[in-house]
Amino acid sequence: MTAHPPIEAYDELDSTNAEARRRAEAGEAGPVWITAAVQTAGRGRRGRAWSTKRGNLAATLLTTIDRPPAEAAQLSFVAALAACDLADTCLGPGAARLKWPNDVLVHGRKAVGILVESGSRPDGRLWLAVGVGVNLAHAPQDVERPATAFADHMASPPPAPRDALEVLAAAFERWRLAWVIQGFAPIAAGWSERATGLGQRCEARLPSRTLAGVAEGLDPDGALRLRLDDGALERITAGDVFFGGA
Repeated sequence: MTAHPPIEAYDELDSTNAEARRRAEAGEAGPVWITAAVQTAGRGRRGRAWSTKRGNLAATLLTTIDRPPAEAAQLSFVAALAACDLADTCLGPGAARLKWPNDVLVHGRKAVGILVESGSRPDGRLWLAVGVGVNLAHAPQDVERPATAFADHMASPPPAPRDALEVLAAAFERWRLAWVIQGFAPIAAGWSERATGLGQRCEARLPSRTLAGVAEGLDPDGALRLRLDDGALERITAGDVFFGGA
């Protein structure tokens, strides 16, 4: 199995991303994976709450990178591919699909959430907190979009969170090395092979407006190409994308 950064495990944290931020702001560079059996104040994208019950995986990679923020953000796609690899390991190839930018869906329902946060270091580099939450044993019920857990699709019990993290961290390192050596192209190709919704109509809810059109694919930087009804092409770099009400 591919070597990966060390893992530090805790029984309880407010948030693994918050812990990574505290360490980064105190000068720690990583790389290190931080995981907790329980999160008391987990967060998802746009400040949404993310519940982590015992039996699910909550983990954050704290690392430092010498790249512009727009390029560093591509690690969210790396994380999505690693989580998809974990799902394939547990559920079989093809069970998981990716929805732009980094939602992992299992049989059409969200099973993984990814949150990447960053900040500047005194040396000019960026610190990154790549947070990954996986519904291994439990799926939340009070959520905006339907969720599921790996356990819902397994005849045997799901892996223990620490075992799942070993698989996830090794997969992340494989994809990260491909990104470092070859750039975003292999990440975009891997993502597109597992994507759901490409070529289909969708609604993109942006901070200041909502657009509808057909999702055509990824640009070289990870932006989603959206072909509007009037033929114009929009690049979606941030926002929520919904396909068929999902």
